[in-house]
Amino acid sequence: MDVRDSNGTPLAEGDSVHVIKDLKVKGTSLTLKRGTLVKNIHLTDDPEEIECRVESIKGLVLKTCFLKKA
Repeated sequence: MDVRDSNGTPLAEGDSVHVIKDLKVKGTSLTLKRGTLVKNIHLTDDPEEIECRVESIKGLVLKTCFLKKA
């Protein structure tokens, strides 16, 4: 399975990525700001989604089209 970020760069388990657009997190009042660094990502069965932990939110799923490799 080939997981790629918004620029087409391959992503691997444990990589760090930057958010390229402000994203509202459903179910909370939190907004992930552009440029937020997300460390230690976890790949899922879907090549267009990754799992991560940001601030106090565990198990957050982000679309790879909103990420770029750090």
